[in-house]
Amino acid sequence: MDALLTALLGCLLGEMGDKSQWLVLALATRYDRNRAVIAGIIVAALANAAISAFAGAWIGPMLGPDARLLFLALATLFLGIGLLWRVSPPDTLDGWPTGPFLTTALGLFILGFGDGPQFLILGIATRTGDPWLAAIGGAIGVIVALVPVVLLRAQLMAALPMRAIRWTGGGLLLLIGAGLGLAATGLL
Repeated sequence: MDALLTALLGCLLGEMGDKSQWLVLALATRYDRNRAVIAGIIVAALANAAISAFAGAWIGPMLGPDARLLFLALATLFLGIGLLWRVSPPDTLDGWPTGPFLTTALGLFILGFGDGPQFLILGIATRTGDPWLAAIGGAIGVIVALVPVVLLRAQLMAALPMRAIRWTGGGLLLLIGAGLGLAATGLL
């Protein structure tokens, strides 16, 4: 259950004000077909989370306990640094000849591949005996972060203090990642 909640909260926080939210906002505004865009979000989130969980389940047994903890620390630090980094709007995929579902699903899958939330799911999956809980939690976190943008559009982005959320979350994740890293190396 720790893996599910940690992945859910980490991925939710990692997506706040990130490129994925800006891409979803652009696609939802352009297509004005909420169901198709939401379905694309769900498919992309599930696919990225499943890949991460599978990779974590495969890599985890090859690593010792301290190496798994250090891997999770690096994933947490990576996500924290990503939150502190300035976000530039992504390409809005205007030239793609696909419809709203495929454009959203493929665009978010490509954008999320190797991103902080996916790396966090991978790190959590290496540490847990049930990596699919990390996948489920991470996918839910991403979905919960992106679907309200489709439903509320720019109102949500304007209403939330994104800079404060990103800076506070980034600082918190850096502290947690540093603590995990110190524990993994035996310095704490």
